[in-house]
Amino acid sequence: MITIKKNISEVSTVNENEKQIVLDVKDTPKPLTWIALSFQHLFAMFGATILVPFLVELDPAVALISSGLGTIAFLLITKWQVPAYLGSSFAFITPIIVAKAEAGVGAAMVGSFLAGLVYGLIALLIKATGHNWVMKVLPPVVVGPVIIVIGLGLAGTAVDMATLNANEYSLQYFTVALVTLLITILSSIFLKGFFNLIPVLLGIAGGYLYSLAIGIIDFSKVIEANWFQVPNFVIPFVNYTPGISLDIILLMVPVVVVTISEHIGHQLVLGKVVGRDYIEKPGLHRSILGDGVATMIAAVLGGPPNTTYGENIGVLAITRVYSVLVILGAAVLAVVFGFIGKISAFISTIPTPVMGGVSILLFGIIASSGLRMMIDSKLDLGNKRNLIITSVILVIGIGEATLKIENFDLHGMALAAIIGIILNLVLPQDKEATINDNQTV
Repeated sequence: MITIKKNISEVSTVNENEKQIVLDVKDTPKPLTWIALSFQHLFAMFGATILVPFLVELDPAVALISSGLGTIAFLLITKWQVPAYLGSSFAFITPIIVAKAEAGVGAAMVGSFLAGLVYGLIALLIKATGHNWVMKVLPPVVVGPVIIVIGLGLAGTAVDMATLNANEYSLQYFTVALVTLLITILSSIFLKGFFNLIPVLLGIAGGYLYSLAIGIIDFSKVIEANWFQVPNFVIPFVNYTPGISLDIILLMVPVVVVTISEHIGHQLVLGKVVGRDYIEKPGLHRSILGDGVATMIAAVLGGPPNTTYGENIGVLAITRVYSVLVILGAAVLAVVFGFIGKISAFISTIPTPVMGGVSILLFGIIASSGLRMMIDSKLDLGNKRNLIITSVILVIGIGEATLKIENFDLHGMALAAIIGIILNLVLPQDKEATINDNQTV
């Protein structure tokens, strides 16, 4: 009798979940619905995905194509079980800028490829040993401050984009940035439903219209562009000769510390939304491998590294449409858009202060998300050990400290992440080591 009651309860729970789901993971939508839902995901990721190549001076069209192909690869590797979209990663912005400045765009792409390769190695290790050790190496006391460093380290870039025209202060530029920022904030706070998920895109659109009204947009490139156009791919052995250096490895690979932790967080949230345990099935090793392969695809084409997008998880939560075919449709649309010359040219007309205004909010949100991770994990900064690890990471990362030994260079965020991991592993766990109210440090 007890067994029968248990089974009835389970069936009841399943039926309730089924009523809440509009389209489940394996469901196929009707053609017109499919297109509309896929466009929705495309819009959700579009603003952030084109912002990253804009900041690191790569072709946004290549970023769209690589995000689409990377997402398709991810879906294949995860056996069509995980409805996640992959777009440009913000964590790699500073390393790519530094790599390009020091050794050229080819070096940045090699570094991105190596980062993707490390994803693959970690995936194999997780497959062999399980996933529990990952969170021991990357606890919130390390990852939280490093995420804060990513956001605050880019603050100067955002302000320069918002205020400078040809390296001189421009009040006109700053008004464009402020209008863009205001529209983005208002959209995020007051709009509901799907529109609440795309405040960045709405902010860019509003800032663009304001820029058009004050006459700082040139449409000549759009008029001259062909409808079909091959983007500016940066392909190894065609555009550059790949070469591996210790500098590039130390600059790019440590960022994986942050992106894998971000990936795990996204998988946990996505699992709660969809009602599945993606850490167990298809397995964390498969999703990390998919993320790594997507990053390697981007590197081979000349796009920024890819990562799973929280924006698209939000779309899933609101629409309750979990079909991987909808995600596949968005990926295909992204690839197609990348080859439409008019669209690529139109993206290039977006004024710098528009992106600067959006960046002020986005980079701040990145920093705040690191703080939120620390709060959600109930990290006790009254504990001396936690306070020391956090403080060291923040100052080394934001201060862009560099370790130089002959030809060996280890920069800001990467150095901060590595030191944070080492401190976390070597400092003793002492729950009683708290700072008294009257004690100064």
